[in-house]
Amino acid sequence: MWCLRLRKAPFAWLLEKEWRELLASRAWWVMLALIGPLVGVSFISAVRTYAELSGYGGTAEGVGEAFSPLVGVWAPTFSACELAAAFLLPFVAIRVVAGDRQSGALKLELQQPMPAFARIAAKALVLMAGWTIASAPTLLAVVLWRSYGGSIYPPELMVVILGHFLNAGLTIALASAAASLTDHPSTAAIVTLSVTVGTWILNFIAAVHGGVWERAAGYTPTAIVAEFQHGLVRLDVLLTAAALVTLGLAVAAIWMRLGVGVRRRTSESITAMALAAAAIVACTFVTATHDFSENRMNSFSEPDQEALERIRQPLRIEAHLAAEDPRRVDLERQALSKLRRVMPRLQVQYVANTTTGLFEQTSQHNGEIWYELGGRRAMSRMTTAEGVLETIYSLAGVTPPQESEGIFRGHPLAVPPRRAAAVFYGIWPALIVAGAVFHRRRQA
Repeated sequence: MWCLRLRKAPFAWLLEKEWRELLASRAWWVMLALIGPLVGVSFISAVRTYAELSGYGGTAEGVGEAFSPLVGVWAPTFSACELAAAFLLPFVAIRVVAGDRQSGALKLELQQPMPAFARIAAKALVLMAGWTIASAPTLLAVVLWRSYGGSIYPPELMVVILGHFLNAGLTIALASAAASLTDHPSTAAIVTLSVTVGTWILNFIAAVHGGVWERAAGYTPTAIVAEFQHGLVRLDVLLTAAALVTLGLAVAAIWMRLGVGVRRRTSESITAMALAAAAIVACTFVTATHDFSENRMNSFSEPDQEALERIRQPLRIEAHLAAEDPRRVDLERQALSKLRRVMPRLQVQYVANTTTGLFEQTSQHNGEIWYELGGRRAMSRMTTAEGVLETIYSLAGVTPPQESEGIFRGHPLAVPPRRAAAVFYGIWPALIVAGAVFHRRRQA
């Protein structure tokens, strides 16, 4: 027991030291001050739109699926965290990881008998604690929404929070690796931003070309956050994100060992990347998913889902729709994205000669969607979920199930965002400034 305490002591000391470094970081205080107004802008705009669509001022009747707080309030409100994670959190992480190298404290830390991964893990834990504090304005938004009488479905809200914490973990891992690989914090910031922009480019290419690009883009931070904001949890995404976070921290730990030769650190980094790549490829074969949204926006109705699960034959769909054709977007969102979760043996192929499809309108095959199941084929032009299911049922010889009576009717709320501006634009920044001044005077 005494030896165990000795082993824990250096790590506990390092955690305390990293926490002091975080509190001394101006970048962290700036992020705290800015994230409040960012969340405020998103929350106030979302609540106003939600109120207008719910009938505030006689603008609408306020019924139906559009009035789900998940899409109407939580997704836009928490999008401020995505923005902060992309443009503010990297500077905080780079400051914490690279600060020891710049001050020379890293050489003293390396004299302590502690694994390199434990050192970077301590920094990552402190950074996640700092991000948790920075996420407090979103909890204020939840409290305000509840005070207005708004409905809260805890499972979908927890999934949204989980998605943004996962995104923050990816950002911290990337920034830590960049800070350890480069000699200057500004270079690390450029590298981190370049990788972030690269994922956006990948999403753009996937939207245009589809195929392998689309599959790869499904594991970018933007796509991960989007799925979590819709209440969908995919096990392959969770495992892939965990592998990427581990890889980033492992690379950071490898390059923190200043006394090890560059060639050895390079070979170890390549080995770590190869292992992570193998793990990610293996994760792509995991198909377990769960829809936590209250209105089942990512899934078919339960009777339809049970009927589709009984179809064992592989289904092949060939859609003659261009990448930028609005009908292709409707087909993906309303039917195919849900169908992939129920029928893992689904194969989808898009056929188009151009990207926009403007010059294919005269083609007789434009807009055709061919279905092949059990040696039988059928063609349809409908892109709605009902049209797709009708065609599949006819090919499979399955009687369409009766519609479920438990239809989600939404939670309309025609209430303006009272007191929100004062909380996010006044009280929160004032508290952060007061905290920063108090900490600085205490240290002085």
